[in-house]
Amino acid sequence: MKLRKKIYMVAGYNTISLGTGRKEFNPKKPRPGIEDYMIEAGQGVLKQIGGAKNVDESVVGNFIAARFNRQGNLAAFMPTIDPGLRYKPAVRVEGACGSGALALATGIKSVLAETADVVLVVGVEVQNTVKAIYGADILAAAGWAKDRKEGHAYYFPGKFSDRAKAYQEKFGKEKPREAMAQWFVNAIENARLCPTAQEYHNTTEDLFATGMMAPNPRGFVDSLNVFDCSKVSDGASAIAVVSEEGLKRVGIPKNQAIEVVGIGQAEEDLTKSPEDLTVLATTREAVRKALESAGITKDQLGTVECHDCFTIAGILATEAIGFAPHGGGAEFILQGHTKRTGKIPFNTTGGLVGWGHPTGATGVHQAVTILEQLTGKAGDSQIPITAERPYGLSINMGGDDKSLVAIVYKKAE
Repeated sequence: MKLRKKIYMVAGYNTISLGTGRKEFNPKKPRPGIEDYMIEAGQGVLKQIGGAKNVDESVVGNFIAARFNRQGNLAAFMPTIDPGLRYKPAVRVEGACGSGALALATGIKSVLAETADVVLVVGVEVQNTVKAIYGADILAAAGWAKDRKEGHAYYFPGKFSDRAKAYQEKFGKEKPREAMAQWFVNAIENARLCPTAQEYHNTTEDLFATGMMAPNPRGFVDSLNVFDCSKVSDGASAIAVVSEEGLKRVGIPKNQAIEVVGIGQAEEDLTKSPEDLTVLATTREAVRKALESAGITKDQLGTVECHDCFTIAGILATEAIGFAPHGGGAEFILQGHTKRTGKIPFNTTGGLVGWGHPTGATGVHQAVTILEQLTGKAGDSQIPITAERPYGLSINMGGDDKSLVAIVYKKAE
């Protein structure tokens, strides 16, 4: 689907991704609540766009605050961010861990529908309210309930462990294991360059050896170690989705904006198991749609933010996009192509493994990262963006490759 009018994103803001690894995190001390994160992120955007008076609508992306925080009706928190948002339309959307990008898509559709010229999009999740094993059970709601009864106690680590096991059985164990460790290395090295990242304070010397730690099936899952997994995170990200008229209203020059040039959304049957555990088929379809919508090829991408909830998902994403053939993703990563200095830098602020994964915020965080990269505002995380590869791609996944939103961006002209 070609977008029938120009859509821009501006004024991104990320809170700290708080959890184990951050010096500020102490599980025994009171921490910010979900409303605090929404207020910080929302105000961070409003200060850049001339205040709440310029906002027509708001969208909140959140997965499961009703369980983690015993709080629903998050759209009604928007006036808490600023009294100027009172009585303005707001909606909360949910698509599991893809809720953030689903919120972006909702904002984009409001602008396309001409019900709004400026949409404030906030993604948020606060997950450190329960122990990890209980949190794993809460997050398992992104899967099919009847399947969960037979599933691993760590449900989604178990699902992606199954994918890693199938991949290793099909293509050999050594290279995929090394590639997952290298993905972890890249994630932490990138996170160390981003002050809001959960792994910003990580001082581990031999990251590769850490990433190569043998899985412990008795204590965790069969084919992943704990470093293959994104962490439990609290945080929020926000951005403004605007039309051309909205861009003028908020007073931000085009060279500080990115244009949304393509979007692909795909849904798979939650009640069915993947046909092939070694393929992210729904991701592949969403990316295909997004690139087709943008009218570009993968070879014009300058950076990718992919949904690496687990390191094996990073390997599979390189294949789903088409950078590597089926079974070639591990070698693609081991050759250094996804590093920040590589052919196609992935997850330049650490991705889900390094920056963190406050589930409802992740898709919005990806857009903020690409906004910063394409406008040259990424600080120590900045990579070169060339005229030959001027586009960015974000891929946000809900569940086990079930709810997907892929978005293509370029610097506004």
